[in-house]
Order: sequence, then structure tokens, then C-alpha cells
Amino acid sequence: MCGRFVDPNLRSAGLDTSWIDAAPFGNWRQRFNVAPTSSVILLGGPERKPLLARWWLIPSWHDGTMADWKATTFNARIEDAALKPSFRQVWRTGRCLIPMRGYYEWTGPKGAKQPHFIQSAGNTETLFAAGLASRWQDLLTCTMMTRAANDDVAAIHHRMPVLLDLEEQEAWLSGSEDPDLGQSARLSHHPVAPFGSRDDGPDLIEPITANAKPT
Repeated sequence: MCGRFVDPNLRSAGLDTSWIDAAPFGNWRQRFNVAPTSSVILLGGPERKPLLARWWLIPSWHDGTMADWKATTFNARIEDAALKPSFRQVWRTGRCLIPMRGYYEWTGPKGAKQPHFIQSAGNTETLFAAGLASRWQDLLTCTMMTRAANDDVAAIHHRMPVLLDLEEQEAWLSGSEDPDLGQSARLSHHPVAPFGSRDDGPDLIEPITANAKPT
């Protein structure tokens, strides 16, 4: 599962970023606490076209209002998304990538949850998560694919985003159905200070020592 992530620093992500200063991205700034239903940047299709999408997929066939859509569809399991009514159409036609600096998971009992920031363990700062995009009415929406956690993060959470290397990115965008995509992602993690749903800023990803008292 991934319910909070950090925007990438796109100007250092090795991408053509000339589009950042153009509408509708002109006011884009890096956020450190991106939540479901937020607008996120995704790269759509084999040409990796930059687009803005609402992070909570609504399938194109939904006839009600946005408020009527009650299913939790900001994440989709790579193991079975192709079979789920919410995702099976865009599994074939809506492949995308969601770039991120990293993401958060929590450990511990309710009321004393400890957040952890999870990021690349390699030289490349930006991670690329597999995603699916669906246009509902005039709104582009998306979901982030998840898989069973690998050894790097299994102690933190049993699920993780499907994070793709360059070869896997091409495979995903070309329609691969391999459930092992993302298994080899190399990740590191550290505890961070507890934060609220509206908090933001680079201090959110700063490590805290193991004996630091939560604020």
C-alpha cells in the first residue's frame, strides 16, 4: 500500500522538464506530503507525455458523481488488477508512470504510529511507480500499482509500490503482465518525525534518531 508520497525534484530527474513552466503545470512545486485525491504528475503512454491527474481512480463507466464513487482505488494490486472491474479496462489501455522522490509507511500501534520515509538506495533520486490512468468525464484520474514488499522494506510494511527500473518501465508501458515487476527495486528507509495531514516541507523527510521522542 502507498497512501502518502513525496513529489520528485523533476529538474534533477533526468527528464525533459521544459513543460514544467507551461500550463497547467506553471504553479507546480514539489510537495512532501502528497495524499490521495491530490493532483499528481504522471507520464502517460510510450511517449511519456506529462499529465496532471487526480490520484484516486474513477473508471470511465461510472455514471454517478465523484462523491458517489466509494471504492478505495488510489492503489491497485498488480497481482489481480487485470481482473477487477475498476481496473481491467485501463490495465489494457491506461498504462502510465508516477514519478516520486519516495513514500511513507507507518509502524507501531494505533495512536503511536511511527512514520518512515522510503527512498531509492541507489544513485538515482527519482523513483518511477507503475500506474494506471482513467479519464472519467473530463477528469484524468489514476491509481498506483502495489506488490508484495521485497526484503528491503518488508519489515516496515507488507506491500510496496511497483517501482520500476528503466527496462521495466518500458515493459510496463508496453503492456507487460509480469507480476514480478518491481521485485528488484533497491530501497532504504529511516524513521521521521510524526506529521499531520496538512504538514508539508523538506523537514518531513529528515531522519530522526531511534531514541528521539515523537513530537
